[in-house]
Amino acid sequence: MMALMLASVLFHGTTAQTTYVVGDALGWNIPPNGPSAYTTWASTQTFRVGDVLLFNFTTGFHNVAEVSQAAYGPCTTTNPISIAATGPARVTLNAPGTHYYICTVGTHCQIGQKLTINVSDVSATPAPTPTPANVIPTPASPPTATPTLTPAPSTTTPPPTSSPAPSSDEASPISPPTSGQSPTDSTTIPPPSPNFAPSFTAVAPFTFLAIALAFFY
Repeated sequence: MMALMLASVLFHGTTAQTTYVVGDALGWNIPPNGPSAYTTWASTQTFRVGDVLLFNFTTGFHNVAEVSQAAYGPCTTTNPISIAATGPARVTLNAPGTHYYICTVGTHCQIGQKLTINVSDVSATPAPTPTPANVIPTPASPPTATPTLTPAPSTTTPPPTSSPAPSSDEASPISPPTSGQSPTDSTTIPPPSPNFAPSFTAVAPFTFLAIALAFFY
């Protein structure tokens, strides 16, 4: 129901009449500068079917007649499409296209009291589509963050590096000295000969005897 009411208001607002006062303050009179005054005024307006032209003039001094294009140029006053002699006159624009208006009194048309307008069809400007009042617009989804890919650690075990080649000193083990030959780096003291070591069992009796003789003397 709300949508239909809104559409109705928009439709009537679009097709509402607009009343244009021809020439504005100049009205419908003999222009001081020729027909360019009405040409300039019409170029600043937008006319649509259903609008109204208001021709302000004094009855008995002017009139307004709609004529054909062929009659407009030479200001032919015979056989007009329509004519209004009582001012101010209201002319409703009932059809799209170009419309021509002149004053048929005397030589008023020849000295510039004439008007050409272009009328647009109402259907040429479609009304905007109404939006129901109870429809809530769907909010835009926030942008999805793109995940950052982290490279997995490598599981490949690097090959073992080769050990450096041993030097010539380390590669060749030192040969033990042969029998009867001493190493050159150190001097080995030979153990004492058993012939020079006195036996404890042989020395002990003499020692006790000497101690006993010392006590008696």
